Amino acid sequence: MLLQEEWPVDDLIAGYLRFREVAWPERKQTFESLADRGQKPETLVIACSDSRVDPQMIFDAGPGEMFVVRNVANLVPPFSPDTNHHGTSAAIEFAVRVLKVKHVVVMGHALCGGVNALLEGAPPGARDFVPNWMKIAEPARRMAQESGLPPAERQRFCEQCCVQLSLFNLGSFPFVAERVAEGDLKLHGAYFAVATGRLEILGEDGTFNALPIPPAAPAI
Repeated sequence: MLLQEEWPVDDLIAGYLRFREVAWPERKQTFESLADRGQKPETLVIACSDSRVDPQMIFDAGPGEMFVVRNVANLVPPFSPDTNHHGTSAAIEFAVRVLKVKHVVVMGHALCGGVNALLEGAPPGARDFVPNWMKIAEPARRMAQESGLPPAERQRFCEQCCVQLSLFNLGSFPFVAERVAEGDLKLHGAYFAVATGRLEILGEDGTFNALPIPPAAPAI
């Protein structure tokens, strides 16, 4: 067992100590209530593992408000209940069937390394698992390659196609499709621009449109 008694990442310990000093006193009652009542989030967010894209920060959400699943390129695989390992599918099942969330948000983002690996090939150090995982997004890759767009625009186009593909794959889960048909579950697509902090929402027409910036916020 490769467990080190002395943590090499001092920043994590320092961060935890700040949490105990500042955030914990402010949110102690919230955590106690969540421990007593259990979690009852209304929204499942499926986002990328990218360290620059934190759903709770982007949506300014507190503890217990969102059930978050993060994986490479925010992908949802098709429904496939077999004996393989399905971490994302298991989280979707728990959120939709047990927690009874009312919304599912698939949030893609700019500069996605997973999508870059899909289009350009995985880097040498990430070829055991990444290429096979990104095969889920093969339809998005084909659409991007056939788009005729220049490389920079093709990447963005493919990132947004991955959001739409994941939403499509969500529909292959019978328990998701059933609750959507009944009107008590809604699916949403979003796209976050890392450099500008702008969030785009997928409309019914299939296009992503940036949300307006509040007047008090800097429009950078």
